[in-house]
Amino acid sequence: MLLLLFVATAGHAAQPPAGLMALDGRPAPALKLTDLDGRTVDLASLRGRWVMVHFWASWCGPCRREMPTLVTVMRTLPPERLTVLLVNTAESEDDAFAFLASVAPELSTLLDRDGQATARWQPRGLPSTFLVDPDGRLRYLALGGRDWSAPAYLAFLGELAASNEDSRK
Repeated sequence: MLLLLFVATAGHAAQPPAGLMALDGRPAPALKLTDLDGRTVDLASLRGRWVMVHFWASWCGPCRREMPTLVTVMRTLPPERLTVLLVNTAESEDDAFAFLASVAPELSTLLDRDGQATARWQPRGLPSTFLVDPDGRLRYLALGGRDWSAPAYLAFLGELAASNEDSRK
């Protein structure tokens, strides 16, 4: 049973767990990439919900360990509540596909083949995860790998996702 440990009140964000840094709320950089199936995803089209933008690469050990925990997040919080966008950084489609097939076969990723989207976002190492609010603003950053399936992270993400529903009422 998941206990929601952090409560968001009107006008106040939930308190982030250790390892998440609050950001200043500047607009998120543009992000429009294709996935492994050739579908184009545009971050701008996801306004109105929280989006987790996760930068990774197949050569990254912490990325490899972290990826299965992102599966748990995606199973726990459906995409209409929290959309998880994986962004493979400057690798071939074959490398990204082979990595995901061996580590988390149910996941797909966006492909930043030339690294330009990653350069616009400026993650300080891999993995890096940005949380973008429903207005398209950068609110939180996680540097390095973590267990996103840990109760504190799932509770925090659940509170953020619940704020999507509150804003629609």
